[in-house]
Amino acid sequence: MLQIASARAMTVADYMAAANAHYYATRDPLGAAGDFTTAPEISQMFGEMVGVWIADLWLRAGKPAFRYIELGPGRGTLALDALRAMARFGAMPQGIHLIETSPALRAAQAARIPAAVHHADIADLPADVAPIIVANEFFDALPIHQYVRTAKGWRERVVVRDQDTLAAAAGDTPAAEAVPPALRHQPVGTIVETAPAAAAIMQGCAFRLSRHGGALLAIDYGYSGPAAGDTLQAVKAHRFADPFAQPGEADLTAHVDFAALAFAARNAGALVAGPVGQGDWLRRLGIDARLTALAAAAPDRADELTGQRDRLVEPAAMGDLFKVMAIHASGWPRPEGFAEPGDSA
Repeated sequence: MLQIASARAMTVADYMAAANAHYYATRDPLGAAGDFTTAPEISQMFGEMVGVWIADLWLRAGKPAFRYIELGPGRGTLALDALRAMARFGAMPQGIHLIETSPALRAAQAARIPAAVHHADIADLPADVAPIIVANEFFDALPIHQYVRTAKGWRERVVVRDQDTLAAAAGDTPAAEAVPPALRHQPVGTIVETAPAAAAIMQGCAFRLSRHGGALLAIDYGYSGPAAGDTLQAVKAHRFADPFAQPGEADLTAHVDFAALAFAARNAGALVAGPVGQGDWLRRLGIDARLTALAAAAPDRADELTGQRDRLVEPAAMGDLFKVMAIHASGWPRPEGFAEPGDSA
């Protein structure tokens, strides 16, 4: 277990960064034997719909040269399924680039996609042709800052040690300027989160799109802010856990503010589509037709496949909580799967 034993307080962001760095560096957290399961591990249909989305965009953009880039690609399952679907339409990337720091996950990705090139940071990516970037459950694991309204004003939340226990508490430094203006007049006890690390990565990706063309697809659980609330959570063995109980031994995440990501992208000159619910997006891309084809090819798996589809699409499962947003260069067509501007859907 990661030892966080200092007497001084550390911000929630620093704590989350340290805990997740240790967590991902020391294990493969995915699957039944791990701590959580992502959409690509639930069904091949998820990655295939991402591949169809990329192929459609590439075709309508005039079949330009592009690179496939994935941020936090897990075991490489999504990339493998997406690339297979893309190949059916002739959408062959000039290179496959994976942003990953975990040695365990890099090994799993290399086994599935031997041609992939690994990078630790988006700054290391080649900047020659258009990138098409996929970020599925990536932004939720980036560190967040938390601010709490106290009787003395806004303070950043910090992690403190009380004997053998870690807990979050209000720090001493005034922090009103760090709180979005729309949320500064909340009552005492209110918690507000910001994610500057996520915004910086989004802005860096959007700058690349503005210069070279291309698009980014972000899929995560979250909301369109500004909104108040404590969303920091830990998952271990597929159950929620205390985020401060075992540093580095559970997956720490927070809900993604898609409005903040969109703001960062627009500031870098990119265009934004969405967010929309994952269920709506998958239906628009044709997941039901794909389910029908797979079930016809393997009738004995029809119920299993239908259950997979429902878990991805239905509102009571992942369909509403998970959101999909696309960022694209101004010279590229509007991506598929999103309601047109002005539509009520």
